[in-house]
Parts: sequence; structure tokens; C-alpha cells
Amino acid sequence: MATRAETAAATRRALLDAAGSLLDSGGPDAVTLRAVGAAAGVSRGAPYGHFSTKDELLTAVAAEQWALTAERLAALRADERLAPGARLEQALTGWLQLARSRPHLYVFMFAPPSPNPDALIAAANEAQDEFLALVSDSTQTDDPLRVAALLLATTHGVAGLEQAGQLGTTKWGMTGAELLGLAIGRLAS
Repeated sequence: MATRAETAAATRRALLDAAGSLLDSGGPDAVTLRAVGAAAGVSRGAPYGHFSTKDELLTAVAAEQWALTAERLAALRADERLAPGARLEQALTGWLQLARSRPHLYVFMFAPPSPNPDALIAAANEAQDEFLALVSDSTQTDDPLRVAALLLATTHGVAGLEQAGQLGTTKWGMTGAELLGLAIGRLAS
């Protein structure tokens, strides 16, 4: 028989998964505590026992994605089969793929809905520290902090242009992946 803590952890996990699915399929308007509870198959009151507001729940979903991103970046840094530049390119491509596949979640990762986003900021800092270390490992720059910030901002801009349908047009003549490759080549050398 499961302990009370195990049951609570399983309920929280189900709520986070359901919220992520609803966010992916219908955007932030599709996520209500009642809808999340129904999708998770728990009682109507269960979501309120774990999250006081929708914003708190969405912040937890975004913080969890930041934590997963930190894990992915740490694994990339440790992967000695890849050349340093390839690790950097995969890191940036991973962010771009996240923006493409889970655009609503991506927005919440960078624009927290909660008035008290401490957990989200802490999780983001961990992932960004991993990225900074990856940039330091992968480049010859004297200023990895600024190069890392510029690469992140470039990737975020590419994601935004793609989501707006303004990249890959005949005007710019390149895809998001090509633009990231250009940025890595110029900034990380």
C-alpha cells in the first residue's frame, strides 16, 4: 500500500503532466485547475491541495522544464563523443526544438505568469549555468558570459521569428537552423 507521501507525489506528478498536456493542446486558456484535475483523473479538490492558483501550477510546469533542460545540458557537456562546437549547436537546437514543439510552455519558461516566480528563476539559473559552462568549454572567447547571453538571445529571437512565420521567407533566405549555425560560427569562434 502506498504511503500518504507517495500518493501525494503521484497526484502532483499526474497534475503536472495533465497541465502540460492541456497547455500543449489548447494554450494557457485550456489550463484551469478543474480541467487539470479532470484530465489527471483526480478529485475536483485535489489540484487545490497542491497548487493555489493556475499561475502557480503553470510556473511549476515551466520550472520542471527548466530542470529537464539543465539535465540535458549537463549530459551534453559530459558527452565526449561530440566535438565542443557540436555540443553547443545541439544545446541551442534543443531550445529551438522546444519552442517549436511546445510553444506555450516555452513562453511560460521565459515570461513567468506568477507574481512570485522564485522556483522558476532558480530552475532557469541552473540551466543557464550549465549553458554558460558549455559555452566556456566550447569556445575560445575571453568573455563566455556575454557570448552565452548573446547566443541565448539569438536563439530566443529565432524562435520568435519562426513562431510569427517571419523566418524562412524569401526575404531572409534562411531557416532557423541555418541562422543558429551562422550565429555559432560568428559568436563562438
